Amino acid sequence: MDEQSIRLSAFLAVLIVMAVAEGKYPCRPLRFGRRRWPANLAMVVLNSMMMRILPVSSASAVAIWANAHSVGLLNQFSLPEGLEVALAIVLLDLAIYGQHVLFHAVPLLWRLHLVHHADRDIDVTTALRFHPLEMILSLLIKAVVVILLGAPVLAVLLFEVILNAMAMFNHANLRLPRRLDGLLRWLLVTPDMHRVHHSILRHETNSNYGFNLSVWDRWFGTWRAQPEGGHQAMVIGLAHLQQAPTHTLLYMLRLPFSGEIGQYPMLHRKSEQQEGDGG
Repeated sequence: MDEQSIRLSAFLAVLIVMAVAEGKYPCRPLRFGRRRWPANLAMVVLNSMMMRILPVSSASAVAIWANAHSVGLLNQFSLPEGLEVALAIVLLDLAIYGQHVLFHAVPLLWRLHLVHHADRDIDVTTALRFHPLEMILSLLIKAVVVILLGAPVLAVLLFEVILNAMAMFNHANLRLPRRLDGLLRWLLVTPDMHRVHHSILRHETNSNYGFNLSVWDRWFGTWRAQPEGGHQAMVIGLAHLQQAPTHTLLYMLRLPFSGEIGQYPMLHRKSEQQEGDGG
């Protein structure tokens, strides 16, 4: 089975499992529910088609080149294969954490990333809602990290599958038993942990950046255990887009080029008192 078949099979399996699970054990009532799904799912189809026409369509292709030319840090050492793969996966996860922080900190990058945050509900399909230009930039950043690391091809393939699966898991509107959530979040990002990141409050939006491992948020001071208003009362989305048609594909595609950037990027902090006005 080739890489695309592996990734597609894993993607569809996790998407279906999460959709069924959150339907049976929802954490909170959704304001718009599955009316958002056509646009969110259309975005992932559009992104998949776009990736196929790029000269380099995956980080795994970059890893093949890097290993063939003995480029990158890990190619300079003779480590056991298992250790090398595990180390590469952890370092790639750290890089994705750093990329996520960067997309919140730089206004130009935030213009792209706010498409993801503009969803006014959060469920498994929110994990698929990224602007095509953000997907291209993400691939470029990942490619640079793969080259610098000299990451093994197996590690990159596993990481891509894990990243997609964990993104759908931690965006799911899924109610986990409190003890299980508390146990899992010592290592992994859970739905309750990541939901805080989609809060309308800016200081909550600028927290819990991790996708796989929760340790990065703890170590770098971006950890927030729970939303101030609780998971049932918290408002999802961006304050300045609460009345916008954020659940249509055309709106999502043009949003980065509009004047509706808001004040969420970390370089544009305002006082806490202004958060409720759309800032």
